Amino acid sequence: YVDVRMAASAAHAYGKKIVAAESFTGGGYDAPAAYKNLADYWFAQGCNRIVFHSSAHQPLDTKPGNTMVGTHFNRNITWAEQASGVVDYLARTSYMLQQGLFVADVAYLLDEGAPSSQPFWGAGLQPSLPEGYDYDTVNADVLVNRMTAGEDGRILLPDGMRYRILVLPQTGRMRPEPLRKIKQLVAGGAILVGPKPVRSPSLQLGAAHADFEVRALADEIWGDLDGVQRNRRLYGKGTVVWGLPLEEVLSQADIAKDAEFSGSLDTSMEWIHRRSEEADIYFVANRTDRSQDIQGRFRVQGREAELWHPDTGEIEPAAYAISGGRTTVPLRLEPRESVFVVFRRSAAATARTLPPPAITALATIKGPWDVAFPPDLGAPERIRLTRLESWTANPDDGVKYFSGTATYIKKIQVPKDWLKPGVRIALDLGTVKDMARLSVNGREAALLWKPPYRADVSNFLHAGANLLEISVTNQWTNRRIGDSTLEPQNRVLASPPAWMERFGTPKAPADSGLIGPVTVVAVR
Repeated sequence: YVDVRMAASAAHAYGKKIVAAESFTGGGYDAPAAYKNLADYWFAQGCNRIVFHSSAHQPLDTKPGNTMVGTHFNRNITWAEQASGVVDYLARTSYMLQQGLFVADVAYLLDEGAPSSQPFWGAGLQPSLPEGYDYDTVNADVLVNRMTAGEDGRILLPDGMRYRILVLPQTGRMRPEPLRKIKQLVAGGAILVGPKPVRSPSLQLGAAHADFEVRALADEIWGDLDGVQRNRRLYGKGTVVWGLPLEEVLSQADIAKDAEFSGSLDTSMEWIHRRSEEADIYFVANRTDRSQDIQGRFRVQGREAELWHPDTGEIEPAAYAISGGRTTVPLRLEPRESVFVVFRRSAAATARTLPPPAITALATIKGPWDVAFPPDLGAPERIRLTRLESWTANPDDGVKYFSGTATYIKKIQVPKDWLKPGVRIALDLGTVKDMARLSVNGREAALLWKPPYRADVSNFLHAGANLLEISVTNQWTNRRIGDSTLEPQNRVLASPPAWMERFGTPKAPADSGLIGPVTVVAVR
């Protein structure tokens, strides 16, 4: 966390657009949905370019390959040919988060001692930042050579970054040079939060001279503040605060929360805000396994809200209400869903109401299902399932330990009264482990790689009999477990090198296949 936050802060403070991170360094054989859920967290911390760990370390064409450690992302994974969904998602999200500038209210100045970093363990940043705000960390070089005071009291950087509050490290030491700059900033209108320095940590100017200058400057700026009984003082056009929580400082300065969420049982959203010349862009991610109906309140006014979906590239208008300098947007987020809330057009009205989609269940598709397996991967050519269940529940070890892509085949009857003007028909696959390619009547309808596994099939259905083909792909995990119980000559996959075995074979098979229930729904 600290590594990524400080890298992002360095990019913001020095005018760099790209924050790249070595990504997915842990794990093993994972579903693309797992990539998304992890990436969403780091996107919200400021990362905006994904560099896949060890993806190039793959000289062998024999499956499952020989990647040593880290998440396997290479041509030998089971879903290599279906990777476009998650790759497009990561690309769109990265692109959006490279637009404009990061928005933060608080800049924490790092300690000039060693290590000069925000805390890795323990209490974290002090004083702690209340929810609803964001921050950067800056070093003394940025403070001295790049920061200036704006006419409105904001702290400005030459590339356009702006902060409302500068927070000092919880130490009594500071060199005269940064303290001189702090004097200029506060005199120009900045808000300063932190303890009064008493000496310099450096002998560069001679200890006695440096300490004397630090005390003189501190006495001038902090005056009689003691951080206990006397906590707030005006200096020049600015304010010095010592010993008060940041929440109180932000409130006294009339700095509203940048983003907050309410209305559901669990409203812990990951979010980040960027601002370009054309738009305010908020990335919001629900990383839980529950649907959430929430009210998002954003520090934007005078613009209508839109929802930009990075998984599909689709843009749609959103309902909103503008009041008190903020805009409230109702959001319905499915499990692990993310969205960009974008404000770019002037609002014609202070509110817009949009009816939520009405979803009506039409039918549940029951068995039997025919399932076809590919050759040479240990499974039978074809099985029939009377009901949907995980492959791991099958008594045939070839199915139980199967890894790869198997195709479910089923004919369904579509009544004419389903196909009405203004009604969209969707197929909901329920639980899928781990991804599915859906074809209807021989035409590919969707690649579903994350929940909800639901696709609009209106343009593919006709009244009468329709053929469904659902190709479901899991990971190499189960086949590796199955092979570990067999003699080398009977294994399906090539035996991994001895050094790879040292990193362990998974112990328990993972649920796999189409688990359902599969339902047909009407969306109005």
